[in-house]
Amino acid sequence: MASRVSELFSEVDKLRTELLNNVELMTDSHLLKPCIIFFLNSSRDILTRIENVILGIVTSLSRDEAPVLALPNRSSWANISFDSAVGLQMNPGCSVTTVRSDCPSSVTKFAQILKIFLVIYKLVQSNSFATKRDIYYNNTQLFGSQKAVDSIVDDISCMLKVTRRSLHVLATSKGLISGALCYLEEDGTRIDCRSSSAAVAVSSNIRGIRNIVSAAKFVMIVEKDATFQRLLDDDFCTKMSPCIIITGKGVPDVNSRLMVRKLWDALHVPVFALVDADPHGIEIMCIYKYGSVSMSFEARSLTVPSVMWLGLLPTDLKRLRVPEDSLIPLTRRDESKLCSLLKRPYVTGKPDWQREMELMQQSKVKAEIQSLAAIAPDFLTSIYLPNKLRYGGWV
Repeated sequence: MASRVSELFSEVDKLRTELLNNVELMTDSHLLKPCIIFFLNSSRDILTRIENVILGIVTSLSRDEAPVLALPNRSSWANISFDSAVGLQMNPGCSVTTVRSDCPSSVTKFAQILKIFLVIYKLVQSNSFATKRDIYYNNTQLFGSQKAVDSIVDDISCMLKVTRRSLHVLATSKGLISGALCYLEEDGTRIDCRSSSAAVAVSSNIRGIRNIVSAAKFVMIVEKDATFQRLLDDDFCTKMSPCIIITGKGVPDVNSRLMVRKLWDALHVPVFALVDADPHGIEIMCIYKYGSVSMSFEARSLTVPSVMWLGLLPTDLKRLRVPEDSLIPLTRRDESKLCSLLKRPYVTGKPDWQREMELMQQSKVKAEIQSLAAIAPDFLTSIYLPNKLRYGGWV
């Protein structure tokens, strides 16, 4: 058994050694770099920051001026810089957008922000927690939609330069995780992810996780829930034991990203991404690896720049002779997204990725992971993934 594991994971172990060497080299060079967010914030510090915002509003009113809130612009690439060891991160002193209390187009948002500030202040003061959904249902008429609450909570987190966890606001997780992993939740609940038939929901409180126990050789991010469920059905985690698989069910929520980062920090094992061979799948992988513009202010806790692209690679389609009727023509939107990705700073420095994406551009076709079933029903779990891992078929 030991010799089988050693043989099966020899390339994965080599990759781990390389990654650990890179971590040691990069750590020292990034210790003093400025960061938009501070991770250790006391409750008193959070309350003081909120009080200062409210004081600014009161001061404006006392001067008979319309209060204005300045929020960092979380949607502008001009505010973002790329660091290969961190990913996309927001620059200190970035541009802001203003929310005025005397403007018809922004007065509702101004009121929404103040209401959420009030909720957060009470939560921090009482050392209690609420989900973003709780906040929405606290006043559905004011907020109008859950999306408005989600965006404002992130705006406040960025504005105060603190994590959302520090605001005592949690988000309901949509991700699932399975494999060689056990840990304790903050309340002491023991979570065992080793069941071969069912997955565990990703925690809503990743920062509270402790006592992580795992002998996993690698972590594999799976883009879609359907593929993840197929891996469970085929008992993948037992066949490739020890390993961990996780899915954010498409575009990942923050908790799924935090969990992948937590596993990297705790285990320092290779993290692979299994996504569709299409622009959408590549972008999802990039969110795990390098982050997103809108959450760049919290990049250091969300990104795992060591993520490797395991599949489905555009070169795999030709090499494996995936049947043509399983391939899908690129749409104009796909082609536009592909061009955009190729210009991203994190892609221009990765020639292997560029070659894969340029091949997709030239062939004008894409493919879902499920297309491998056209070769054989169990091709993904019995042949494709084992061989990829055994022979180092990642980029």
